[in-house]
Amino acid sequence: MFLALKEIKHEKLRYGLIILMIFLISYLIFMLSSLAVGLASENTQAIDSWSAKKIVLNKNSNISLSQSILTKKDLKDDDIGKNEAYIGQVAVVVKSKNRPSVSAQFLGIKKDQFIYKDQDLVAGKRGKGKTEITVDSSLRNKGYRLGDKISLNGSARKYKIVGFVNNAKINIAPIIYGSFATWRKLRMVAPNVAAAAIVSKNANYKYNYKDAKTYPIATFINKLPGYTAQNMTFGLMIGFLFVISLIIIAVFLYILTMQKMHNLAVMRAQGIPSKTLVGATVSQSIILVVVGVIIALILMWVTAAVLPAAVPMSFTTTIMIAGTLGMLVMGIIGSLIPIRSILKVDPAKAIGE
Repeated sequence: MFLALKEIKHEKLRYGLIILMIFLISYLIFMLSSLAVGLASENTQAIDSWSAKKIVLNKNSNISLSQSILTKKDLKDDDIGKNEAYIGQVAVVVKSKNRPSVSAQFLGIKKDQFIYKDQDLVAGKRGKGKTEITVDSSLRNKGYRLGDKISLNGSARKYKIVGFVNNAKINIAPIIYGSFATWRKLRMVAPNVAAAAIVSKNANYKYNYKDAKTYPIATFINKLPGYTAQNMTFGLMIGFLFVISLIIIAVFLYILTMQKMHNLAVMRAQGIPSKTLVGATVSQSIILVVVGVIIALILMWVTAAVLPAAVPMSFTTTIMIAGTLGMLVMGIIGSLIPIRSILKVDPAKAIGE
């Protein structure tokens, strides 16, 4: 550690450039990871808030809520307890005077079931009549307020916002919670249609009857449009950044090791063991990574504080720990590359040169 600190202090510019590169890569890793988690969360916020474990859909719907229809025949022998709830879903465009139009998902829910009762209100109250709705809190950022009367898909009927709900998004779109009667009207379903799906908080719940089929909630989430592709894309980018950090650290340390072979030979001739020189190289790498990552963490905290709420970024403790440990592992592996050259240094030949 002493040799590592001495050399870094002596070659401030060289090691400063390495720290700069590590900082930039670490910052990008933290940023991409936060965006990936934030976007993934906006796909599943509502599902997570329901604590859903299973979902029942039409078996011909390709595990898509928007394509699913359950008729009364499908639910002839249904078993709905306190942990189950009917939902109806339809895509809508929210419009109101002097407010921007917003693409959203309307969910019809029943007042005697858990989704209605468990709404996490941040303002207002739960909707009671056919024309009262609660909406995702993100609509407040677009200027919508309690008491606003809106139209859905250009409907003549106006719906009154009576409450704002926290964590009410699905597939990135804000949710509008309303009555089943409103869902039927917006979806224009036949009289024999009972719901779009059944959601259950019971991990052992299973209901397969006629065209109804039960799926684990994880299967449903992975089939959300773009969800899996989005996560794979971010995962590959983050993985490549870790590989790039490994290459940068390894190349820089190897070049610096080659440049100081004469000094290493002199130290070996003085009786300094190889393990001390190897330890100095590894310590040097750890110090550089730690300094670069700390600077990146500080800038990420600042970034997270100043970014607008509309940016779906979630800078969590898990991301901080995983990113830091990942960079440390890459740094240690990168520092092992020049070790072979250190172990094979020939003191007599190097001094002679």
